[in-house]
Amino acid sequence: MSTQDKTAMVKKIATRDAFGHEIVELGKKNKSIYVVDVDIGKSCKTTEFANQLPDQHINVGIAEQNACGLAAGLATTGKIPFVSTYAVFGSLRMAEQIRQEVCYPNLNVKIACSHGGLTPANDGGSHQAIEDMGVLRTIPNMTVIMGADYYSTRKLVAAAAEHVGPVFLRFTRDAIPVVYDEHEEFAIGKAKKLREGKDIAIIANGDTLHLALEAAKELEKQSVSVKLLDMHTIKPLDREAVVECLQTGRIITVEDHNILNGLGSAVSEVVAEEGGAVLRRIGIQDRFGESAPYEKLLELNGITTGNIVATAKNMLKL
Repeated sequence: MSTQDKTAMVKKIATRDAFGHEIVELGKKNKSIYVVDVDIGKSCKTTEFANQLPDQHINVGIAEQNACGLAAGLATTGKIPFVSTYAVFGSLRMAEQIRQEVCYPNLNVKIACSHGGLTPANDGGSHQAIEDMGVLRTIPNMTVIMGADYYSTRKLVAAAAEHVGPVFLRFTRDAIPVVYDEHEEFAIGKAKKLREGKDIAIIANGDTLHLALEAAKELEKQSVSVKLLDMHTIKPLDREAVVECLQTGRIITVEDHNILNGLGSAVSEVVAEEGGAVLRRIGIQDRFGESAPYEKLLELNGITTGNIVATAKNMLKL
């Protein structure tokens, strides 16, 4: 049985596993694809790439800034390097190098990061990247992506390899539900519409999409028509898809990220410019994480199906 067949039988799987599986396949097809590790290949799922494609793998040790600089150099020679680390380090410790050495010259470097959002859970606030996508979406030339499950992440990693220019890819440490199947297609910068509706729109991404989907199902049982979008790319944001949501007059964003400067802020910018809708943001409430089970951390921040439903009902005054 193939790895993908085995995965299809699993209801939950971390998206870092999707990266690990896809990067091996991409590297076999394209010898220009490299992985630059910072000595945490086991956690970031690049060990198999190193084993199968040793000539395309470089481990710089625990030196994230050096990894970014090395990747920039590789990109100038026509290589397609994926720097693999934790999201908190790939967005913050490497921020200056990403800005100056990758984005300013617009080099073809991919920053592929596991442990996004609250998914590091018991590792605590130091390892939970709550601001990563927000920080990097402010840097010109950067594309920012988070897949919602195993299959979408594999497709988006492949799309990132084809895209010319800097890309930040965010993965989960914890296993999350599979939403899609292997036949779904994804395009960078184009939202995926899961449901069409007229009463309220819910826009989610990453590991919160399955919560938004369950909320949409519950609301529809109560005769509420829900438009549901997977906004896997928060930069470039699918502005057209957000404008379509304005027709409902009510929008909820859901994310495993600080509500400041992430998906909610990106959507709010469009709503503020266009007008015509009320918006509520569900996400990390501008606070650091702590050491606790992943589901508990989501609950502490109101990132739950129940809160999405309650927020929608309040907006609809049901």
